[in-house]
Amino acid sequence: MADYKDTLNLPKTSFPMKANLANREPAMLARWEKQNVYQQIRQSRAGKKPFILHDGPPYANGNIHIGHAVNKILKDMVVKSHTLDGFDSPYIPGWDCHGLPIELNVEKKVGKPGNKVTAAEFRTKCREYAEKQVTAQMKDFERLGVFGEWDKPYKTMNFGYEADIIRTMAGVVKNGHLHRGFKPVYWCTDCGSALAEAEVEYHDKTSPAIDVAFGVLDEEALLSRCHRPDGEQLHHGEGDMSLVIWTTTPWTLPANQAVAVHPELDYVVIQVEARSANDADATNNVEDIQTPKRLVVAEALMKDCMSNWGIEHYHVLAYCKGVELEKLKLQHPFYDRVVPVILGEHVTTEAGTGCVHTAPGHGVDDFIVGQRYKLPVENPVGANGVFLADTEEFAGQFVFKANQSIIDRLKATGNLLLHKNIQHSYPHCWRHKMPIIFRATPQWFINMDKEGLRKQAMDAIEQVQWVPDWGQARIESMIENRPDWCISRQRTWGVPLSVFAHKKTGEPHPDSVALMEKVAKQVEQSGIQAWFDLKVEDLLGDEASDYDKVHDTLDVWIDSGVSHHCVLDAREGLERPADLYLEGSDQHRGWFQSSLLTSLAFDGKAPYKAVLTHGFVVDAKGEKMSKSKGNVVSPQEVNNKLGADVLRLWVASTDYQGEMAISDEILNRTADTYRRIRNTARFLISNINEFDAESHAVPFEKMLPLDQWAVAQAQEIQEQIKTGYENYDFLGVVQKLHHFCSISMGGFYLDIIKDRQYTAKTGTVAHRSCQTAMHLILEAMVRWITPVLSFTADELWQLLPNRAEPTPFTEYWYQGLQSLPDDAKFSMEDWQQILEIKNAVNKALEEARKEGTIGGSLEAEVTLYCQPQLQTLLSQLGDELRFILIISKAEIVDFDQKPDALESSDLEGLVVVVAKVDAVKCARCWHRREDVGANKAHPEICLRCVDNVDGAGEVRQVG
Repeated sequence: MADYKDTLNLPKTSFPMKANLANREPAMLARWEKQNVYQQIRQSRAGKKPFILHDGPPYANGNIHIGHAVNKILKDMVVKSHTLDGFDSPYIPGWDCHGLPIELNVEKKVGKPGNKVTAAEFRTKCREYAEKQVTAQMKDFERLGVFGEWDKPYKTMNFGYEADIIRTMAGVVKNGHLHRGFKPVYWCTDCGSALAEAEVEYHDKTSPAIDVAFGVLDEEALLSRCHRPDGEQLHHGEGDMSLVIWTTTPWTLPANQAVAVHPELDYVVIQVEARSANDADATNNVEDIQTPKRLVVAEALMKDCMSNWGIEHYHVLAYCKGVELEKLKLQHPFYDRVVPVILGEHVTTEAGTGCVHTAPGHGVDDFIVGQRYKLPVENPVGANGVFLADTEEFAGQFVFKANQSIIDRLKATGNLLLHKNIQHSYPHCWRHKMPIIFRATPQWFINMDKEGLRKQAMDAIEQVQWVPDWGQARIESMIENRPDWCISRQRTWGVPLSVFAHKKTGEPHPDSVALMEKVAKQVEQSGIQAWFDLKVEDLLGDEASDYDKVHDTLDVWIDSGVSHHCVLDAREGLERPADLYLEGSDQHRGWFQSSLLTSLAFDGKAPYKAVLTHGFVVDAKGEKMSKSKGNVVSPQEVNNKLGADVLRLWVASTDYQGEMAISDEILNRTADTYRRIRNTARFLISNINEFDAESHAVPFEKMLPLDQWAVAQAQEIQEQIKTGYENYDFLGVVQKLHHFCSISMGGFYLDIIKDRQYTAKTGTVAHRSCQTAMHLILEAMVRWITPVLSFTADELWQLLPNRAEPTPFTEYWYQGLQSLPDDAKFSMEDWQQILEIKNAVNKALEEARKEGTIGGSLEAEVTLYCQPQLQTLLSQLGDELRFILIISKAEIVDFDQKPDALESSDLEGLVVVVAKVDAVKCARCWHRREDVGANKAHPEICLRCVDNVDGAGEVRQVG
């Protein structure tokens, strides 16, 4: 038997089937760095319209986790896809370098500032620590295939950046947004510092819930304001009269200054009969009521209160509105202090008694209502959460431990009605995960309303594109309800507030803006230490004795929040507002908000045009990742096992708008998807190994119809993929890409053209037509995958024939694809119907295989009973039909001639009959043809193969 292997166009490529990404990707990274690919990209887009994605800086502490990887990969896909669109899209990575976590880590090594090291030495150690963290994180980000200006990132601890933070704050001061106040703020006793709202998270906490009686000092005054609804005579009743409050923070009672009621609520005076100890509900710690009492609560909560207190025998003496209780005098439950009844809109009937214990030094609502009534703002608690030395009865006790002491004191005075523990959502420090307190201290604030900052922000939010759109409502609700922003911190490693406060009034110096610029120039030269070394008289001269240098540092959210000025305004090639900010959904209360407020406060301009939000990463069960659960997936492990391209594909394949599930199983499925894409690319590249586009390409109009369809199909997919990237629909992009590879190509086109590609005579139209199509498709496809599978795209690019550039990352979307012309013999709709017919035939072939009628599909001859419309379509294909169906013989018959016993296929108007073809197998193309042996010189092959071996090559006739 003759060997015809040398007459075949067999595939050949150095693009391996096994990607081995984990080992190959580092070498590619090294080459990219050596070739300075990022600068090549910048040069290729010089002068083009900019698209600026501004990087929200990760914190310089610890190894990157999977959430970091998601964020950076999403940003990289945005930047690379916009580069393909023709935009000049630089990426300047950044790091947030000041703040408490770094302080704590340095403290563990060198101790607290002021002990073993000076504050200046401590800041130096913090700077060194942060620099090491940046270097380590940067290496991990680069390993993900993320392009950026890694040699010149922005760091909030750079001297120039620190100086520009001060300059930005000078703008805030200039516009009248900064003020000093003595207000209750979130306070972490572990940090020993105020916290911003964005630094607070909520977790469940068990707290003592108590009901406490505040004695009424003038019973007649209260009863004189009450009535009976039936008009009957008012009975005064008997026993002590009290308003009852409910609180879950007993430790705040020493600072109590009033009891608040809602002006429009109905309140009742309840006569309670004495109850024996045997009636008490011990499990609820209900206190014995051994004498009659008169208790005042909201009518809507009366039954709940009586039930909670285990009281069965009671009746209402009188009714009144909350407004009628205003200014009544009450006795503090354990101090010799008289407190008033005040009115507050914040009082509700959702829980408790309808009477709210008010300590202006320990709550925002309390502070606000207290200002209206000029109540004292008393804060007996120190920075460490311990009651101050002059606190009566509780000095030296930590607040949460003092709860029990206060409860015991209430029992002793007979003013405790109920004590039970409840679990509820409570604010915690985001760093220490410890419960925090509200504590009134002198702090500096950005005022939300004095100069209209809140309204500016609400107006600006409406002009921004929010992706997904629910982000708008989320940030609006936060801005609408947020208090003034406490921006001062009592820390060592942070940018100083850089203002001088008058010793008597506490107001900033009237020339603060000019003074802050002078400070900024010094900080620009030697960093934040310049402020702490600065002597007041150096800047204020004769005024120095009247002013104090404020030693507070800025809330670290200011550092990153003002990057709009420190980076976007400062760096050449960038501009404000940025086209896009992209971060996790927690940043609606963090960076998105701090950036918006500081930008508007600085110069009235929004920092961004659009904001994209992604969700958090969870495990396959939807549970949060934790080392104790053993469900943590680290990006480093994925890179080392599967490669960064698989991780990138997982990010793109996941709906980032919600929680993003990851596990080994999910990643293995992603690896399967990757292999499908890679194998498709490998087939294409291996079959154009000797193809020269300049000399071998067939003009589109002369290509065979099937090849024209493949190119047109790629053109359609390309437009959909471009739209997907434009809309940040990366999941849609992957779905379109995977469908194209597995269905359009793998399940149809490539399967069909194998025969022609391998067996057609080299250089004929039949051969070059499909090679041209594969080349065009591959040129387009390598660009489609560049933003997602960056390593694989570059690997492919190096093997492309006639490539003009050394890297795909400087390319534009491929322009060589075409749509089918209007006069094409087969329309896209025709081809879709042909595809459906092929699917029906494939199903029939599979059934025939199972029944043993045939082995492979080339052993089959197929009879197609068709309705007229299908018959016309298939008849136009002529002999091409058998190649499309990958069978040896096909016959088209009128549908009316089908035997009655035959059932229709899934496709209406079509019946498929499969039989084993009665012909000899060609030794070269493996088709079973009756003309095998017709040529005596080549008795083992069919005449088509003879023509491809010794003749001019086959000519495909369609129709």
